[in-house]
Amino acid sequence: MPLPTVIVPGYLESAIAYRQLEQSLQQLNFPTLTVPLRRRDWLPTIGGRTITPILQQLDRTVKQMLQQHNATQINLIGHSAGGWISRIYMGEKPYFARGDVKPSLWQAHPLVATLITLGTPHISQERWTRSNLDFVTNNYPGAFYKNVRYVCVAGKTIFGQRRRGSWFAYSSYKLTCGKGNTWGDGITPIEAAHLEGAENLVIEGVKHSLRSPGIWYGSPEPLKTWVQYLI
Repeated sequence: MPLPTVIVPGYLESAIAYRQLEQSLQQLNFPTLTVPLRRRDWLPTIGGRTITPILQQLDRTVKQMLQQHNATQINLIGHSAGGWISRIYMGEKPYFARGDVKPSLWQAHPLVATLITLGTPHISQERWTRSNLDFVTNNYPGAFYKNVRYVCVAGKTIFGQRRRGSWFAYSSYKLTCGKGNTWGDGITPIEAAHLEGAENLVIEGVKHSLRSPGIWYGSPEPLKTWVQYLI
């Protein structure tokens, strides 16, 4: 029986948006549940503040899946910010950010068999997200936990340029990795979506957001590329 799987939504996204991906994985016999976030649950995190409320909901969901399926480990799938949030959740260093009253600690890496990140910006130059991402990078660089299988999926869809049609991608890439003239999924450049020591994949033609026209990481065809890494 495959391990239960938990999906961690991207920034400002709700669980409802991942219903189709959830169902696709269930049809492949992976018991799957998305962290039950509503868009308003992200409000306390805006402006570089703590993401502890999201981590608390992630922890409840993981514990629920472990108990429900009588399992000792789960797979984690983090879309966009959900990927680096998952890395904080696995970690052994107290997390304390603006808005927190006291540090929090989950030490969940023994519970995670595989972490798959989809279009996750693992680095950032943007001042609001940089404090959280620097915490991850400084404390858990690369594929940090050897007992966890890290799979980092990037999209090669839009080359950032300062011209109509690719200006937004250029700006987003520049805010993320410091340069705009590079390939990515329209939001996250490839080099920011990969981690040293991970199994790093590139899928052509996928858009970052599940709300974009066309296909995204969880669409049926791209799914075939990374679902094989789930345990």
